[in-house]
Amino acid sequence: MAYGTLAIDTIQSSTTGTPTQFQDGSGTQIGTLARAWVQFAGASGTRNGYFNVSSVTRNSTGNYTVNFTNAMPNANYSAVAALDSGAVVRVPTYVTSSVTVLTYNTSFASFDATTVSVAVFS
Repeated sequence: MAYGTLAIDTIQSSTTGTPTQFQDGSGTQIGTLARAWVQFAGASGTRNGYFNVSSVTRNSTGNYTVNFTNAMPNANYSAVAALDSGAVVRVPTYVTSSVTVLTYNTSFASFDATTVSVAVFS
């Protein structure tokens, strides 16, 4: 059953540090918004667009640390990463203040993708 459309400017969680939840008609949580996201240039770590990401540190070729403005509540979150090319990306380290992203070419050698995207859900 459809209940209509909302036209509002702000949705705010009632608890600080907790993302707004989406629930079905019976009150079961069916999702949340991303707690953080970023798109950055692989060669430099320069952020092209972002939310809740204070910086991206390029540690070495294909090795990046995405630093959060506001920490995650724990290290049990999910980070999804994607590249602009047909290469491989790994997310091996999760801590509350950051996540590590590694990028590899098709020969599994570290490389800097043109664009790297990361979204974090908790």
